[in-house]
Amino acid sequence: MAAADVTGPRGRFISIEGGEGAGKSTQIALLAGALERAGIAVQATREPGGSPGAEAIRELLLEGEGERWDATAEALLLVAARYDHVTRVIAPALAQGVWVVSDRFADSTMAYQGYGRGVALTDLAALHSFALGEFSPDLTVILDLPVETGLARAAARSAADRFERLDYAFHERLRHGFQRIAADNPARCVLIDASGDPQTVHRTVLDAIGHRLGIAVASHPDLGRVTHARTEGKP
Repeated sequence: MAAADVTGPRGRFISIEGGEGAGKSTQIALLAGALERAGIAVQATREPGGSPGAEAIRELLLEGEGERWDATAEALLLVAARYDHVTRVIAPALAQGVWVVSDRFADSTMAYQGYGRGVALTDLAALHSFALGEFSPDLTVILDLPVETGLARAAARSAADRFERLDYAFHERLRHGFQRIAADNPARCVLIDASGDPQTVHRTVLDAIGHRLGIAVASHPDLGRVTHARTEGKP
C-alpha cells in the first residue's frame, strides 16, 4: 500500500479486538470521548465497514445463514473491505494527525477465519501482506472474557447474527486465538480482562495507552453511569 502524504505529526492507530459480547463498542465510545477531552482529534470506525465499499461488503458477510460463505470466501471479502477502509479512511486520517480507533482490524480475521474456522494462518498473513504490506495498528487492545459470559451479553442485546450463531466450540477456539495473538505480539498487543464493569475496563485501557503510547488520558467524571453498548464491529 502506498504511503499517504504526511503534512504534520502522524496520528496513532488503535484497534480494539475481542470475541462476541466483549464490550468493544462501549470501550471505543469511552476511549474516543477521553481522547477528545484530552484535545486529541479522533475518528472511531469499525470493521468490516468504515467506508462505503467496506460497508457494502459488511452486509454480505453478516446477513444470511451461518454457512452462507466458507472461511476462505470470508477472508477474501474481509481483506477487500479492509483495503478499502484503510486506503479511503484510516490512512488519510492518520496522515492528517487524527487518531483512529477501530472496532476490529486484521487480528479478527486471524482469530475468526484462522483459529476459529481453520484457514491457514500463513495464508491469512500473506493475504494481508499482499493488500496492505506492513500496515498495522500502533496498539491493539484485546478484550478477553469467558465464552459463556460473552455469548450471554450478546444474546441480551439483540438478535444473533451469523457469527454469533456458530457453535460453542468455535467461540472457544476464537478466544484461544485472540489469546495466542496477544502472546505472539507483545509489543503491539495488550490483553485486558473484560469481565468487569465498563468503568474498570475503561481505566485499564487508558492505563495501557499511557504505558504503550506515552499519552496520559483521564477518564470521564461521570463514568459510573456507563452501561454496555451494542458491539458494532464484526470479523
